[in-house]
Amino acid sequence: MLDTLLDRTVAVGYSRLGHALRRRTWAADDPAPDALRGRVALVTGASSGLGEATATGLARLGAEVVLVVRDLGRGEAALARVRAAVPGAKVRTALCDVASFASVRDFAARESHVDVLVHNAGVLPPERTESVDGHEVTFATHVLGPLLLTELLRPALRDARVIFVSSGGMYTQRLAVDDPEFREGRYRGATAYARTKRMQVELTPLLAERWRADGIAVHSTHPGWADTPGLADSLPAFRRLLAPALRTAEEGADTAVWLAATRPGPSSGRFWHDRRDRPTHVLPGTRPAPGEAERLLRYCLAAVGL
Repeated sequence: MLDTLLDRTVAVGYSRLGHALRRRTWAADDPAPDALRGRVALVTGASSGLGEATATGLARLGAEVVLVVRDLGRGEAALARVRAAVPGAKVRTALCDVASFASVRDFAARESHVDVLVHNAGVLPPERTESVDGHEVTFATHVLGPLLLTELLRPALRDARVIFVSSGGMYTQRLAVDDPEFREGRYRGATAYARTKRMQVELTPLLAERWRADGIAVHSTHPGWADTPGLADSLPAFRRLLAPALRTAEEGADTAVWLAATRPGPSSGRFWHDRRDRPTHVLPGTRPAPGEAERLLRYCLAAVGL
């Protein structure tokens, strides 16, 4: 009952306090110290913030971790920090701009075995821009690029776990199936971000079914309110207002690491926060009509050439 109350109050449940209260019940739920020994994990957007914290958490559990970044200079700096935090960790960087289909294809062709794929790369532009392939950039980064990357890696992802790092902000949006590229209305970066995070959550059960025959489990999760460089750059007023309540990046990354490592594996196709599956709708009018999520998936597959 306390957990549900924390979740519905948002301000407490998403905060550092919410994490601390729930953490007291997790001792028996922590993955074994070597839970990912011998496993290979890819983390996109791993040059800072939640991505770097996720990579560090996976490395601590013994995984060989690939920091998938679009800026190798920042990636190498993150690599040094991960190695300092986890001495002896097997970790490397790899170049990939998730918003570019050509970059995704080049990267996927170089990876032959993957046990964990964390789709963490994110953007929140102040105005509408398009990727090199002509798609709205948050849609390309959060939805199209991850979809293409996972599809291309399917031969390498046998019996693997795929994790989408979403956002609690998605609760404010309904599925924008009629305008996924945000061509209509007044563009706001925060709205585009929340809309594409809603897409990730709605597509999760469909992708779980699509990839089930390959033994691939698919999860989406949100980190709560975490203090990251991305938040400071994109929403500075929000960060100043809630600074005392913000989680650390490590606290925000906890559930993604847990989803990657816990045994037995959690049920596929669900939406998670603080190690529990959560409802995907809390506000009236946000639930998609029958067939809308399937229609969005068809659009996305066509957009990436599949």
